[in-house]
Parts: sequence; structure tokens; C-alpha cells
Amino acid sequence: MALQPQIVKVFTQKYLNHSRYGLGSGKAEEIQEFVKQSKVNQIVMDCQLTPKQIYNLEKLTGVQAIDRERLILNIFHARATTTESKLQIELAEVKYEMPRVREKAKLTAGSTERPGKGGMGEYRVDVKFRDLKRRMSFIKKKLADAHTKHELYRQQRLKTKMPIVSLIGYTSSGKTTLFNLLTSENKEISSSLFTTLSTTTRSFRISNDNDADKQEKNSSLLLVDTIGFISRLPHYMIDAFKSTLEESLAADLILLLIDASEKLEDIKIKYESCWSVLNELKIDKTRVFVILTKCDGVTGLPERIDNVANGLGLFDPIALSSKTGYGIDKLKTVIGSNLYSQSLPVKDDLPTVTAPVLKVGTSVITADLLHT
Repeated sequence: MALQPQIVKVFTQKYLNHSRYGLGSGKAEEIQEFVKQSKVNQIVMDCQLTPKQIYNLEKLTGVQAIDRERLILNIFHARATTTESKLQIELAEVKYEMPRVREKAKLTAGSTERPGKGGMGEYRVDVKFRDLKRRMSFIKKKLADAHTKHELYRQQRLKTKMPIVSLIGYTSSGKTTLFNLLTSENKEISSSLFTTLSTTTRSFRISNDNDADKQEKNSSLLLVDTIGFISRLPHYMIDAFKSTLEESLAADLILLLIDASEKLEDIKIKYESCWSVLNELKIDKTRVFVILTKCDGVTGLPERIDNVANGLGLFDPIALSSKTGYGIDKLKTVIGSNLYSQSLPVKDDLPTVTAPVLKVGTSVITADLLHT
């Protein structure tokens, strides 16, 4: 059984305009000293590093160093369960490696490597680069085949004329918990990042009433649960999961879940990070409704809802708790009234965000992280 990774120390530095280590030499030496005095076996940098910066940091400290993108890919690898999600992660992995191949080859070139026209390392790097390109073509073909199947399933669902509701939001915002409650499913839930990496679709009913007058609103709906968003997600990772995201975002109604129990500053960052992805995918804002989740962990709920609504520029957001059932009936009413109306209302209060905001500094995390 693998040991649970633990963060043992956090170092911060506001400005990272340093080419050698990705941070200042003084801060790097401070980390080096801490590593010597502790049992740390890995350094995680909350930013993007070049292979040379990683090499220099590892040489200085004597332990493995990874950047933010490598950490996200490692988490993806640990969480992937379906064939499609594994292929999507492998595609992201290839796209992560391709720009770094040549520099890595120069740093790790040994006496067994044949020099080429461009100097030492060219032969091996060219072979590696061609292998990555072939692998990328193969993965894209497999994903295209999977996308074709999804499109056929989607066309079949459209023929049934069952409305589709999609749950989206920042990772760990409570999407799967709400999905389980509404559909009586038992999908894995966790506070860990990216527990869900693939799309799951199930049917549910808005109401259990059998009255003929309410037959329309008793109609079954399809609910879609999918991968969560994260701030500063590289474009190539969004592109790798694009087919999964597009499937969930093609719904008649999109519920954007926001964890209301967090600090307001964190809520703003995550909310606007979600909109950064949605805007990149050119999602129709009129189909998006904001839902405040995890209200069971909030004290002074009415004031909290007002503060979050004012902070995000929202008008009368729906607040609920998937654990206690608070707000679920109101959610079902809103879903029914919007899906069975002639058109969805325009939400003028939703922002147009081109990039995550409130980015203050960068953290350097020295942690005992073991690969699983």
C-alpha cells in the first residue's frame, strides 16, 4: 500500500524572474538547507519550469523536482480508470514532453549517444521526437473513434427528446455528490483532485408526482457528470479533454457548481477560472446557471449567500447541500421551469472572463509526494 503524500513545508516567492532554478538563488539555497535537515524526497513547484531549471534544482537539492504541469499529469494518471480517460491523459503527456525533448537530451546526453549534425544528442532526440509524433497520431485516431461513438450515443439520446442537464465546476466542488443524490448512483466521491476524469450519464426525474397535470414535469432527464476544472490549466490539457468537455457542455442546461464553504477570494479565483475554460470553448452563457454547493458547512448561510452573490456579481443564485438535501427541491423546480419553457432566460450577470484573475505570487511547495 502506497504511503499518503504529505506537504511538510511551503516556501513562497512573489517574483520568479530567475532563469537558473525558476526561483531566486537565495530561496533555492534555503530549500536546499531544509531538504538536508528533513526527510523530504520531492519538491513541487507551483509554476511551469524548463527541463534545465528542474535539472539545476535537482542537482542543488539532491531530490526530485517537478513543476505544476507534471504534478497535474501525475494526478491524472493516478485517477484515470476508463480507456478513453487514459488515452486523453497520454495525449496530454505527449504534448507536455514534445517541447522538452531536445533540452532533456542535451542535459542527459552520455558517451553512448551518437553525435549528429547539430551536435551531441541530435540522434537520440530525433528518434524520440518521431516516436512521440507517431504516438500522438495513434492516440488522436483512437480518441476520434471514441468521439464518433459518443456522437452516435448523443444522436440516439436526441431522438428520445430527453433534456440533458450537465454538472460542471471546479474540481472538488461537489458535482459527483450531487450527481449521486439526484440519480441514486454510487460513484466514488473524494476531496482529492480529479476523482472524476470521464463522463457519466444517468437519468433522473424532477418530481415523483403521478398527477397527470404534472406529467410534463415528471419526464425523465439525463444528468451528466464530468471532469472538474482547475486554474491555470495549460491549453494542451484542455485540448486533450476537449471531446469529454464538449459532450457535457452540449447539454440543454449547464449547472456551474461553486463551493460556497470556501474563502471568498478562493471562490472568485475558481469561479473565474471556470469561466476562462467556458469562454475558450465558446459556451452559450444563456444555458449556464450558477449553483452554490456545500452549504451544510456554512455558518450564517443567508449572509454568506449574499456575500458570495455580490462578490461574483450574481443575482439570486441557488444554494444547496447534497448532504442534507437543502435546496434540492428549488433546484428541481428551476431545472423544470427552464427546460420546459420555450427558451432559456438570458443571464446578463454572468461575466466574460479571458483569463484567471487574483493571481498573487507563486508558491514553492516542498512535499513528501510519492508516485502511485
